[in-house]
Amino acid sequence: MREITETNKPSMTEVRHEIIKHPQKFIRYKQGAELYGMCQTKFEKMAHEANAVYKLDKLVLVNLELFDKYLETFRVVYDRRY
Repeated sequence: MREITETNKPSMTEVRHEIIKHPQKFIRYKQGAELYGMCQTKFEKMAHEANAVYKLDKLVLVNLELFDKYLETFRVVYDRRY
């Protein structure tokens, strides 16, 4: 992934395409928050709730496979019958 600065900040579409091109199992908080379109605090909280957080000294990574499984538990299905 290229280095991100304020002047060349990629759009969400670009971020998703970059992830798809280079599939990663682990991601940092900031990258994950951008990928899922939520604030970093919410992403961190959900990652902990999903038990998807790995700490290596000061490096913290989130397992996207575990995070996705947890996120799917919030799916809302509407019944269109009245």
